[in-house]
Amino acid sequence: MENGICDIVAELKKPRESFTKADIAKFVKSRGIRHVNFMYPGGDGRLKTLNFVLNDMNYLDEILSCGERVDGSSLFSYIEASSSDLYVVPRFSSAFVDPFAKLPTLCLLCSFFNKDGEPLESSPEYTLHKACAAFKKATGYEFQAMGELEYYVISDAPESFPAKDQKGYHESAPFAKFNEFRQKCMLYIALAGGKIKYGHSEVGNFTQGGKLYEQNEIEFLPCAAEDAANQLTVAKWMIRNLGCEFGYDVTFAPKITVGKAGSGLHIHMRLTKNGRNQMLKGGKLSDAARRAIAGMMKLAPSITAFGNMNPTSYFRLVPHQEAPTNVCWGDRNRSVLVRVPLGWTAKRDLCRSANPKETASAYDTSEKQTVEMRSPDASANVYLLMAGLAVACRYGFSLKDGLKVADETYVNVNIHKKENAKLLKSLATLPDSCAASADCLQAQRAVYEDSGVFSPAMIDGIIAELRSFGDRTLRRDIEKKPAEVMKLVNAYFYCG
Repeated sequence: MENGICDIVAELKKPRESFTKADIAKFVKSRGIRHVNFMYPGGDGRLKTLNFVLNDMNYLDEILSCGERVDGSSLFSYIEASSSDLYVVPRFSSAFVDPFAKLPTLCLLCSFFNKDGEPLESSPEYTLHKACAAFKKATGYEFQAMGELEYYVISDAPESFPAKDQKGYHESAPFAKFNEFRQKCMLYIALAGGKIKYGHSEVGNFTQGGKLYEQNEIEFLPCAAEDAANQLTVAKWMIRNLGCEFGYDVTFAPKITVGKAGSGLHIHMRLTKNGRNQMLKGGKLSDAARRAIAGMMKLAPSITAFGNMNPTSYFRLVPHQEAPTNVCWGDRNRSVLVRVPLGWTAKRDLCRSANPKETASAYDTSEKQTVEMRSPDASANVYLLMAGLAVACRYGFSLKDGLKVADETYVNVNIHKKENAKLLKSLATLPDSCAASADCLQAQRAVYEDSGVFSPAMIDGIIAELRSFGDRTLRRDIEKKPAEVMKLVNAYFYCG
């Protein structure tokens, strides 16, 4: 283990899903590790940490076998103090070495259990588990997902090679300043089990008050939604810690300043069966994919209750900012709520076209097709967001007129152009505040509670939290008052 970098998969010579308690003990002993961290998401979606120092190998066996007791009412607002004791039990497949700890430390993600030893119905990770199980039972498909994690890195503004304001998309060094930082983040996330697709600089960059603000993105590969949520949660923890180590500030906030690109957390989804992607049929979007989209169209107003969880979220969801405001979907169209990205459906051998000396390639590109929900941001508890999306997609399969709903909400133009004003006016709009999102969740809560996915207590807790912001008219009241907007941005700068 050098400079905190350690590949536990390479060390144990087996895939993560096969890790056992004996494997963890073997690794700890061989590495001389004396410290173990249990980590688990709280109600705010951030990882919480419980530290252990290993007195001996018997104590390691005890905590790996039994877990430990924690105060649930301090982790989740909807758990009563009178019945708050919970167990946290580690999942061996999640093990990774903390790359930031000066003392060698092994980290394990945990699941929550109640006093009777049953999974905690209202825990974020178990809610997502139930959502995925209900989806598969109802449709026969596995619900897979991945995220596009956008964030700003902030440091003293350099004097040379300034990038153009709001023109940072895929910029290279020396105009992009944080490529090395992003690459190191990607390496650490990968060593912790994250399946990364790629990373790049994003559109947003500007200088303000002597500071450089540069937007970056790390995008993941599709996998089982439960794994996807774990990876995103660990990734945020990694990026923040590495930023602290480099002396940079990092924010995932949806709104960073007036007139500049905000940061989203776009979620891509696909349906698989027997390990094969079911999003396409005959080179076109399948009926299954369109039914899933129909469900998201119907539940879009309440999905914001899981994906946009503080008042600044709704200062990002405004027209002409490449963030959606209307309930519609389309192909390769960035003005819509649900986008069908370019999906390699041209049936051309692109590799050979670019490299004429290559032999013919028969790569199955249909596996790459996803659909993308563009409204969420990193204020979300990612477990609950993905659970809500799984519920919405399942709901689409239950609609008798699901394919008709998909047809009626499809658009193939930029809805914000003047010539499309009539179409824009006909489309439903997303909520404009936490309070409005709470109202929508209240109206549609029965769908989320169906099959026991979201507990009533959790829905009550989310509604109460959203209403506590008192922001029903806030966007309208201060959107033309930059100083007031910046006060709000600063209040939620470290959200998620």
